[in-house]
Amino acid sequence: MTTAPKIYALHENPEWFPPFAAAFAAEGVEHEEWLLTDGTLDLDATPPEGIFWSRISASSHTREHGLSKDYARAVLAWLEAHGRRTVNGRRVLELEVSKVDQLTALRAAGIDTPRTVAAVGGPERVLEAARRFAAQAPGPFVTKHNQGGKGLGVRRFDALEDLEKHLASEDYEAPVDGITLIQEYVVAADGGITRVEIVGHELVYAVRGDTERGGFQLCPADACAIDPATGRPVMPPGATISMAPDEATGLFSLREGYADDPVVARYTEFTRRHGIEVAGIENIRTADGRTLTYDVNTNTNYNSDVEAAAPRSGPREIVRHLARLLRETYPA
Repeated sequence: MTTAPKIYALHENPEWFPPFAAAFAAEGVEHEEWLLTDGTLDLDATPPEGIFWSRISASSHTREHGLSKDYARAVLAWLEAHGRRTVNGRRVLELEVSKVDQLTALRAAGIDTPRTVAAVGGPERVLEAARRFAAQAPGPFVTKHNQGGKGLGVRRFDALEDLEKHLASEDYEAPVDGITLIQEYVVAADGGITRVEIVGHELVYAVRGDTERGGFQLCPADACAIDPATGRPVMPPGATISMAPDEATGLFSLREGYADDPVVARYTEFTRRHGIEVAGIENIRTADGRTLTYDVNTNTNYNSDVEAAAPRSGPREIVRHLARLLRETYPA
């Protein structure tokens, strides 16, 4: 029996999916989840007909899903070889899991990014990269994991000696792909970063993240909210978006009037150029007047406080976009 074409959501973290499941239900659109943690893939099989939306995250390995990245690579390659329509497909996955890939692509598009040096290898290479960085850009700097998310490996250092001590300590955590970034530390002009949410190459809304209270951990999903006072999750594991997060942690708010900012047009063109159909792109307006773009999230999550204030819903715009693609690809 042939299954009617439908939307398939490929992901690895059930805790992040409830807002999207609710959006599918609200829009009356059928979908099926494919959980890519481990499993089998019959290369002689033919994929079902449908639209395949990838939500694989760069931070999957932090949830003991270390195989998800390569499993998704295999599945997306199989789907695309059979001509299936993917959303945030194989090429976009590579951007998701590599900040080096993101930063080089952004720079090639003429979008300003922070000064960055990548170290490939262990602590000795990280220190070598930091010395090179400091010689050209003295001052505070941060380290980041190339395959990041959730602030992985992000630490501020004011001197090379501080980094050297950290690298020799038990607190040092090696990046999963062996690549560490040394990046200039910049101060936000208004104490916050901006996350520009894009669906189908169009702005949905822009979000302000509070760096003064949230620091480097600014994942907007309610399921990964961190209480700045305790450093602990606000919501217990397995909780869904239906549970209201602690209002005291409101690190995210809607940025009004951002649609007219020139950077939005540059971002939408960037997503067109790279085939990115769903994204949250982050920038920081610095105290010295620059706008630096530093992260492209292609498995973007949404914050319930912002959703309540926004004129449009991010998850519902995604579902509407996927439903349009389904109708266009499989006309009645």
